[in-house]
Amino acid sequence: MKLILRADMENLGKLGDIVAVKPGYGRNYLIPQGLAMMASKSNLKVFELERKKLQAKMDSLRSSASDLASKIAGATVTIEVRVGEGDKLYGSVTSAMIADGLEAQGIVVDRKKIVLDDPIRSIGVHEVEVKLHADVRGTIRVMVCRQGEKLIEETAAEESGQQSAEAEA
Repeated sequence: MKLILRADMENLGKLGDIVAVKPGYGRNYLIPQGLAMMASKSNLKVFELERKKLQAKMDSLRSSASDLASKIAGATVTIEVRVGEGDKLYGSVTSAMIADGLEAQGIVVDRKKIVLDDPIRSIGVHEVEVKLHADVRGTIRVMVCRQGEKLIEETAAEESGQQSAEAEA
């Protein structure tokens, strides 16, 4: 089945590409979601007329994703977890926990866009990738610490902030 893509798809192609997909994928997902249309002469003419609108929409999505990526780059999420013997976590840190931590800072990211290759099951600082758009990715710094404690780096940063405040006074 040949389709014309109406949006950038990460593993399929860019806006305006004519791609061959399995009939079920095209009929049941791409066409109903408005991500593609059947490749025919009449649809090619219709697509060329609306290409500018679609391109403007894709550009605005990409720019908003890059703005969000710059906000995320400076963000650090601290997650307190229950820990057993040998610093083993009870369970693991999930993408939903990270999304909630970002939301508490005023940054709204869908948990499905947070990419965890392996679940986080240890205390420490972890770099987590966020896929915001097909072309835009960001990384979040996630600090996992014991419940009721702060990480050494976080405590040191607060102490240096207090020392500089005392020096100014």
